[in-house]
Amino acid sequence: MNKKGRTVLDLPPSKGNPRNSEGAFIDLRDGRIMFIYSQFIADSFRDTAPAGLAVTYSSDRGETWSEPRQILSVADDNNAMNIMSVSLLRMQDDSIGLIYGVRHGFHDTRVRLRRSYDEGQTWGEPTICIPATGYYVTNNDRVVRLSCGRIIVPGAFHRCRSEDSGDWAAFDSRGTSYYFYSDDDGRSWRESTPCYMPTVNCTSGLQEPGLIELKNGVLWGFARTDLGRHYEMFSFDRGETWTVPQASRFTGPCSPLSMKRDPRNDNLVAVWNPIPEYQGQERLPEWTAGRTPLVTAVSADDGKTWTEPLVLEDDPRSGYCYTAIHFVGDDMLLAYCAGGVGDGCCLSRLRIRKLPIPTPDA
Repeated sequence: MNKKGRTVLDLPPSKGNPRNSEGAFIDLRDGRIMFIYSQFIADSFRDTAPAGLAVTYSSDRGETWSEPRQILSVADDNNAMNIMSVSLLRMQDDSIGLIYGVRHGFHDTRVRLRRSYDEGQTWGEPTICIPATGYYVTNNDRVVRLSCGRIIVPGAFHRCRSEDSGDWAAFDSRGTSYYFYSDDDGRSWRESTPCYMPTVNCTSGLQEPGLIELKNGVLWGFARTDLGRHYEMFSFDRGETWTVPQASRFTGPCSPLSMKRDPRNDNLVAVWNPIPEYQGQERLPEWTAGRTPLVTAVSADDGKTWTEPLVLEDDPRSGYCYTAIHFVGDDMLLAYCAGGVGDGCCLSRLRIRKLPIPTPDA
């Protein structure tokens, strides 16, 4: 396999299924890999359109995948507008935790946690992970368990500016990042102090936050912005309070950064779009938000220095975003949106790529 790897699954939009997007992986006890993702139905790919959760399995370390099937629909969550943006976590009682967003409108969108005690065949009743009612954006594959056992769910709060909770005009794009934490394996939750954008010259605020635990126990948080860089913040008390956000070394458009730790050697692996939007950039009839190329880099010193980025996808007429990262031996699986011209928008097509885990000497 070459260092950029190859596509092992491609799920394009189709009639009655206008979007397949962001998901997460988990290893099952029988050796299979389970991947759950957002499967939109009806005729719209917009975030507010009807969607459920679908599953596919691999029995050969990600080389091939089963025919997808739906596992949860909006009917399972009080007929919400949609359900989407999955994270998967092995719980302390050996069940599987399914954490996903439930959208009732711009006045109430929060993540819930369901447990499965039969390796994903059935799912229990949901627990709300965000105590206060509001519109909170939690990306896929974002939930982290710390070395101390604490679970953290990042979320960006957005105000609803009118009583019409289903109207995009009600949505305030300026995000305030929070980190919700649980010390009893997801049964009860508390919220951190808020992370505000420290400059007024910004219309995005701090959107779609994530985090990684450093070797010294410090938490490194990050969020996308429209200022050409991701902003970063740090917590020295396991996510309860955070430093003032500041610009990080990671450049990009208003598109999420993903990061995980290589279990073989503790290297950090990052995946993101490095080129900010700029004047004169080609505008396509399909919405791609400048999310190309998609690159990965590795750090062997806990984020102090990084290798030169390896370009994985660079079609200028496509967009790549919302990456899930999963390690399989010496390889990793990346699942990400990869829509382009003809797909409606970059969120409409889902792709899984398998490649060798990058190393500093590669």
